[in-house]
Amino acid sequence: MKTKADVIVIGAGIVGNATAYYLAKKGKSVIVLEATDHIGNGGSSRNGGGVRQSGRNPKELPLMVWGVKNIWPTLSEELGVDTEYTQGGNLRLGKTEEHLKILQKLADGATKCGVDVKMIDAAEVKKINPYLSDEVIGASWCPTDGHANPLTTTLGYYKCARALGVSFITGAPVKQIITKAGKVCGVEAGTGEETTVFEAENVVVAAGYESNGILKTVGINIPMRKQSISCLVTEAEPQMFKQMLGTAMADFYGHQTKHGSFVMGGTDGFDEYHYEINDAYPLVKSSTVSATSRGILGYFPMLEHAKVVRTWGGYVDFSADAVATVSKCDEVPGLYIECGFTGHGFGIGPAAAYNIAELITTGECPADISPLRYDRFTPAK
Repeated sequence: MKTKADVIVIGAGIVGNATAYYLAKKGKSVIVLEATDHIGNGGSSRNGGGVRQSGRNPKELPLMVWGVKNIWPTLSEELGVDTEYTQGGNLRLGKTEEHLKILQKLADGATKCGVDVKMIDAAEVKKINPYLSDEVIGASWCPTDGHANPLTTTLGYYKCARALGVSFITGAPVKQIITKAGKVCGVEAGTGEETTVFEAENVVVAAGYESNGILKTVGINIPMRKQSISCLVTEAEPQMFKQMLGTAMADFYGHQTKHGSFVMGGTDGFDEYHYEINDAYPLVKSSTVSATSRGILGYFPMLEHAKVVRTWGGYVDFSADAVATVSKCDEVPGLYIECGFTGHGFGIGPAAAYNIAELITTGECPADISPLRYDRFTPAK
């Protein structure tokens, strides 16, 4: 087993896999350590597939906008898989004047960052998507947003990283980051007393919610909590629309896939009171499926008789300010952090990975990630 590399990446979700891929393209030797036995075991394989700029905190927009322009349009060709990326736009729907105020605030923040988002009335909504309820009185509209397939994209990065020589080791939870003279020199990973030291001058922590426990071994704290989410998948229906849908009140979100099924997520309002199986996998609650279905029908009544064929549950690393951390660590040279994506990491993940890889290999990165620094939570002195 390989135990020494230029870079160790912790976590084999889309962010970890993509970071490993872009580092390997730059000629770096990379080891990826995954705590579970499966690639993409966390939120990377359990999400709604949104690739959106609208509805985001302005702090994330420079990175997300860069990714939409520079990564997603050619990603299927680069990875040699069908990511099912569809740039069909994003409708974020509202039924009341209060909803429209929420959407207007989000749209204003996006336009200040150069994103093409505008408010549209009910008639314009119907022109874009005639299948929506007449109760929708307006929406925010971003024509450059879209969606993709989380499974094929995550595994595409994995396969391409493997082809470039990246070593993936599963069943290897990281116990601690190891430093020497204050600098990163490796990590210790394993279960029980059977641990292995992996050596590297650079370590990237991209382990979702588990990132914080790993970072605390070198005194770094990213305030976040574990939150359960779930999605449902319907049987295949005739193709109706290509937009990503969302709402002002987050009743539901989702899209129609390339093969006709609808993938949609939502909440019953009790996300913090989740159920677990073996303390690892969340159980999808019947109340969540029912609440999501009611939310969908409130905006999309044509799906009344569509059959739900499966559901899935997952966890997100919900950051204290609902904004991702994508940053190098000044106190611990050689340490890089990609976590706290708060349930919208799939779309921004490739851009985060590319920029961290550039930062490691060249000392600079093309997008402005300064608003996503790890120390923004530190009290001012």
